[in-house]
Formats: sequence, structure tokens, C-alpha cells
Amino acid sequence: MIRRATEADVPAMVELVHELALYEKAPELCHLTEQQLRTALFGPDPALFGHVAEVDGAVVGLALWFLNFSTWEGVHGIYLEDLFVQPQQRGSGLGKALLQTLAKECVDRGYARLEWQVLDWNEPAIDFYKAAGAIPMDEWTVFRLTGDPLRAFSA
Repeated sequence: MIRRATEADVPAMVELVHELALYEKAPELCHLTEQQLRTALFGPDPALFGHVAEVDGAVVGLALWFLNFSTWEGVHGIYLEDLFVQPQQRGSGLGKALLQTLAKECVDRGYARLEWQVLDWNEPAIDFYKAAGAIPMDEWTVFRLTGDPLRAFSA
């Protein structure tokens, strides 16, 4: 079952994000806490939204997303920050159902796009996304400022 996340889901969702970081071979870079996620999802003026996949009362997958904006289209879109389904649940259709739920959010709200990033080596995910009809944006390069370079540039 796919449903909107509730505050009671936060502990399980944090565990899933940490599982995702381990899967992506970077667990040391994941510092998310329950309080941070609770505030982001349910605090005043939340800018992060979430859905969970539930099997037999247990949260086994998630989609965390926020709004972006297309100046060319003149409307919002959804940026999918994290999509994760526990390995033992993969192939059950939960990942597809989570992605379809976000696609429906876009269509229902008149949003222009649903987009996300995937690691180049994650062939199973790339194949899954292509099968859904998604196209890679190979002509774009992602840039990021963080840590010391971010602080130095801001000075």
C-alpha cells in the first residue's frame, strides 16, 4: 500500500534513508536524524513531502520529494530526492507504485515534470526508470557547493 507519510513513520523513514546511503556506498555521508526529518516534513511551513510503501503494517519503502519550478513552463514540478524500497521487497511493484503516485501528483496539480538523479553505476534503477518512460538528461551536469567551498564562496 502506498500512502502519504505521517509523523509516526519518521523513525522507519530515517532508517530507510540510511539504508539507501549504504546501498549507494556512502553511509558515512548520511547524517539525517529523526528530528531533522520530522521538522522538514511536519514542522511549520514544510518544504519536504513524503510517501511510504507499507507491507503488513511495516514501512518498507519511501519517496521523499519537494517542489521545483520550471521558468520555461511557468509551473511547478516535483523533484524526487529519494526513492528507496528495501531489497527484499524489490520486484513487488512498490517502487513503481511510489513513482506512479508522484506522477499522479504532477498530473493532478498541473505540474510540468517529475525529475530526479540516479547514480551512473546503478543500472537496475536506470533500467527501471527507462522502462517507466523516463529519459536521461545526459546533456546536463549536476554541480554542488557544500562544506568549506560553500562557506568560502559565500564570504
